[in-house]
Amino acid sequence: MPGRLSIQESQNWQAGFLPGVYQGTYIDTQHTDVQKLIDHIKNNFTAPDEQRRQLDLLLELNRKHEAARQRDPQLEARIQSFELAYRMQMDATDAFDISKESKATRDMYGQGTQARQLLIARRLLEKGVRFVQVWTGAGQPWDNHDDLEVGHRNLCRDLDQPLGALLKDLKQRGMLEDTLVIWGGEFGRTPTVEMPTPGSNAGKINGRDHNHWGYTTWLAGGGAKGGYVHGTTDEFGYKAADKPVHVHDLQATILRLMGFDHEKFTYRYAGRDFRLTDVHGHVVQELIA
Repeated sequence: MPGRLSIQESQNWQAGFLPGVYQGTYIDTQHTDVQKLIDHIKNNFTAPDEQRRQLDLLLELNRKHEAARQRDPQLEARIQSFELAYRMQMDATDAFDISKESKATRDMYGQGTQARQLLIARRLLEKGVRFVQVWTGAGQPWDNHDDLEVGHRNLCRDLDQPLGALLKDLKQRGMLEDTLVIWGGEFGRTPTVEMPTPGSNAGKINGRDHNHWGYTTWLAGGGAKGGYVHGTTDEFGYKAADKPVHVHDLQATILRLMGFDHEKFTYRYAGRDFRLTDVHGHVVQELIA
């Protein structure tokens, strides 16, 4: 994600009540130098084999410490963070260096931060990273309460070529079959203009307000059906009217594409077996190839 953090900052990649080991690792993709991309990525004091021996000793001590404390999940997350940091030191210099790609590949993705971070995403997937989340811009640039046409046009211009290149690149490398690409946001925009209010859109009548009743998310690869549009909104483009898909339905379908039954995939917390879909959700079979 380029530049400053998005709204809600680090909460966006925390793991909720799951152990901290499952949370994401933030990378600031506005930089091209790997030592700026990831703090302390280079160890200037210890040779790799010596560092590995140090970590092995630290791991043994931490495991003994953890065993006496009923395997505290926060302690486990801390232990795993050391291992993750070491693996990133060993592998990240290569994974984040897009200069190792051919000129034809770099040209296919294009110029700019969006192109660079989507190309990095593909390189991470090749190295076995299971989940990669990419933000488009700092803050919340898609939240256009004013100048919607101008703002969305600029955002689409930055994203269209590299996003198309990512899908093409995954396909030509044989990776699209088992890589699920999900594009979407938290909600859509109303079909009516937002009236001027004190604040960012004061005096302007060319924006839209939040709308969670009807908006679009698309899936590609990973077993999703290609060339298919599911459902429609009403004649005003305000609310899903035909074949509405609730967010729990979308989650259930994504889990199915990943090989999980959302009704059986649970995590016990505070004495209860929790599902991602809570007590809701139906798999949308039409979305599955």
